[in-house]
Amino acid sequence: VGRCAWAMASSFPRLFEPLNLGFTTLKNRAIMGSMHTGLEETGLFHGLERMAAFYAERARGGVGLIVTGGIAPNDAGRGYPGAARLSTASEARPHEVVTRAVHAEGGKIALQILHTGRYAYHPFPVAPSAIKAPIGWATPAALTSAQVERTVADYVRTAELAKGAGYDGVEVMGSEGYLINQFIVSHTNKRTDEWGGSFDNRCRFPRAIVRGIREAVGPDFIIVYRLSMLDLIPDGSTWEEVKALAQAVEADGATIINTGIGWHEARVPTIATAVPRAGFSWVTRKLRQEGVVKLPLVTTNRINMPAVAESILERGDADLVSMARPFLADPDLLAKAASGRESEINTCIGCNQACLDHTFQARQASCLVNPRAGYETELNYEPVDPARREKVAVVGAGPAGLAASTVAALRGHRVTLYEAGPQVGGQFNLAKQIPGKEEFYETIRYFGTQVHLTGVELKLGTKVTASDLLAQKYDRVILATGVAPRTPNIPGLQGNPKVVSYTDVLTGRVQVGKRVAIIGAGGIGHDVAEFLAHGAEVDTTVRPSGAGSPPPPPPVEPFLQEWGIDGSLGTRGGLLPGAVPPKAAREIYLLQRKKGKVGATLGKTTGWIHRAQLKNMGVTTLSGVTYERAHPDGRLEIAISAKKGGKSGKGSEAAPERRVLEVDTVVICAGQEPERSLLEELRAAKVPTHLIGGAERAGELDAKRAIDQGSRLAACLEDADERRVYEAPLGLGAHVYKFVASRMAMGEGRGKGARGTARQRTLTAAQRHCQAPGAERPHSAAGSVQRACQGSVRPRPRGAAICSALVWNVRMRVVA
Repeated sequence: VGRCAWAMASSFPRLFEPLNLGFTTLKNRAIMGSMHTGLEETGLFHGLERMAAFYAERARGGVGLIVTGGIAPNDAGRGYPGAARLSTASEARPHEVVTRAVHAEGGKIALQILHTGRYAYHPFPVAPSAIKAPIGWATPAALTSAQVERTVADYVRTAELAKGAGYDGVEVMGSEGYLINQFIVSHTNKRTDEWGGSFDNRCRFPRAIVRGIREAVGPDFIIVYRLSMLDLIPDGSTWEEVKALAQAVEADGATIINTGIGWHEARVPTIATAVPRAGFSWVTRKLRQEGVVKLPLVTTNRINMPAVAESILERGDADLVSMARPFLADPDLLAKAASGRESEINTCIGCNQACLDHTFQARQASCLVNPRAGYETELNYEPVDPARREKVAVVGAGPAGLAASTVAALRGHRVTLYEAGPQVGGQFNLAKQIPGKEEFYETIRYFGTQVHLTGVELKLGTKVTASDLLAQKYDRVILATGVAPRTPNIPGLQGNPKVVSYTDVLTGRVQVGKRVAIIGAGGIGHDVAEFLAHGAEVDTTVRPSGAGSPPPPPPVEPFLQEWGIDGSLGTRGGLLPGAVPPKAAREIYLLQRKKGKVGATLGKTTGWIHRAQLKNMGVTTLSGVTYERAHPDGRLEIAISAKKGGKSGKGSEAAPERRVLEVDTVVICAGQEPERSLLEELRAAKVPTHLIGGAERAGELDAKRAIDQGSRLAACLEDADERRVYEAPLGLGAHVYKFVASRMAMGEGRGKGARGTARQRTLTAAQRHCQAPGAERPHSAAGSVQRACQGSVRPRPRGAAICSALVWNVRMRVVA
């Protein structure tokens, strides 16, 4: 206790300072912000027990105030059919298990009330005006004046029910472009009655909600109002309007004002790793410094370490900090910070791969670096029976091997980890070189710390053989040996001094010329293009156990310039007339064999950012490329397929366009092969041998799958079957999603008529719902899913609802 108190006072005094709200006190300045996890809905055979376990673990870790994922106040407000709603006493009762669990751990919890408005993915969305969202699929019905009043009453009723269920407060979601935001901004509110027109009238809706809730719940209940301080859309709110609304909700009874950044349709990244740490705290600081309100202000977005939070509070940017995904990554983040164990924090890297991307694949939200997130009731690292402890060898200290070895050792197994290279991290040592992916240093640091703490015996610089392993008489071997880059069969590649692998580039083994062709436009190809376009330098520092100081995080100002954000907040919505992206340091061609959009397989909610960045920097992307010959002088002969045809999609293949790219360097990013050279001999010797990570399945490098496989295997190692792959289970919705997605891909390949065109576009708009792309026009995603399921171009609302429920299980919450 003494050490903990000392650390709190000396290392992070602002972060751990209590906040007295008058009727209650928050024990520190950290809020777990709202995010939809997929745990909020009850079912025929389950209540909210998993949600309770999830939040209880975060409360145990020391969070001052937890805010749940968004809960709709009525049917129209649901994000999708079957989404969580709280409007009756019977719907409130299951929430009691959640609040009891959080309170038992000494925490406080608020329920977020979220009405999606025109962002709803069901057949009957409503909005202040009948204006379709660019990322929506149905034109909303304009609410009548009487319906607006009933909606206000529904918000109030939800707050009353939340209080009755034991919640300490509610958060009124007034940002991110949802219903309340749609009333506030003239861009989406064209009404001429008392709910539209003047700014005062447009603000009548949120003010009536806050005032009504305060009257209903009394003075001793937290009301957080999430205020959109930076819309990042054309014709958004002015800064003067933001200040006026802040003053109004304070007068109407709000307890805390939270910061909202960007509408979901905004074409600016707001939460991905491309955003610098604390990249938007300056917005909250401006409101706080102008002194227009006395309420505590919360800042948010890309605050992922206690030192970042402390610096925000120390500068006076805000009174509290909101962190959502960081508590997915590590529920004990605050407890570790309070006890001086910052090196043990599992840092959120802002990748979106297992949280937001999962929500758009109808999968349970989790975390790339912490696969237990969301699975607290089923994935636990229990101590192994001493009589069943095993002597285990793990080969390969990449993400999969690090996860497997540390979890197995934590449980009590005797683990030796072999790594041929001089440091742990594997492919993460390549990924960390990419501008915007500096957070990967943190994951390597975390696992390196865990190797030491769990007692894993680490053998670096050791290229172990099967004979070596057999001689040590291991009970079990885990092969996390990763992948080897694939060299495609293209004339002129072999032995060509101008042709290099991506590993050569990202390790600094070769010098790359000023004109570059990159063969392969998957995730690795895009990463290499960004690395070369930015003129980045390879960090050659060897950190054997992952320790050491990473490069300083990128500054905020260049990010604002690149995406056209008005740092003075002098324009409506905070957007400047034009962005100023950096110019590429090289002339780059990014080539894709497959026809269609380049980089279509990148992350569901982040891929558009990478594509936009490269396009804005002037990188040339080409698809449908056939590689004909690479010459020793660097020239690359290619043929680009073309297609004739009208809107029907029918037409004959045109002759390919032949081009010669005059380049200095050709970089191969054409996939990988699994490295399994030890497997056959070990299994022949009857040693149980498991494959995980890239060794199990190469494809696109997937750290999420690697860490998940390693952790789940280690969690049941003594009972594990070597022929089985241990991965997070897929639910029914995810299976249906995969089936429909595969059918979409087939339609894309055939490209037959209007139906083929619809299928090609099916999965784009809703996947971009959190972060809309800079240069691409969104498409009606749910409508396309409907057509895909029904085989009909004409919409059928009832069928669309069924498909939306089973296939397009879209979670409508942003993870801040």
